[in-house]
Amino acid sequence: MNEQAGTWTMDVALELCQRALAEGRQRGLAALTAAVLDSGGHLMALLRSDGSSLLRPQIAVGKAWGVLAMGFGSREIERRSALQPAFYAALSDLSAGRVVPVAGGVLVRDARGALLGAIGVTGDTADHDELCAVAAVRALGLVADTGAQG
Repeated sequence: MNEQAGTWTMDVALELCQRALAEGRQRGLAALTAAVLDSGGHLMALLRSDGSSLLRPQIAVGKAWGVLAMGFGSREIERRSALQPAFYAALSDLSAGRVVPVAGGVLVRDARGALLGAIGVTGDTADHDELCAVAAVRALGLVADTGAQG
């Protein structure tokens, strides 16, 4: 991690994806796909497990892109979408369907709270996807922001 510049590298992004998939394998979960975006929403790394289904790359990117676009983790996006379905339908239209309002999209911050990017994981239940994303982020000594309340 390049702490001095407050940025991260492709190697860090790739390791986040690898660790998320490894966590899923260790837990015996369904085949996962993980995507890491930089803070500007640009894809840095994407890995899909053998057997991961067809739309999983787009879903993983959508989970990560959505949290960056909204500025909070996907738990909060999920909560708000249930309360404001019309807004989130419009948001889906505005973003060309790129916001996926379920758990598994996690903002990644450094120890000082600076936003570095996001990871999106998909393939199992949303709760399991999020668990793997958080485990990957924490394994690298970074802070996972899921948007969970409390």
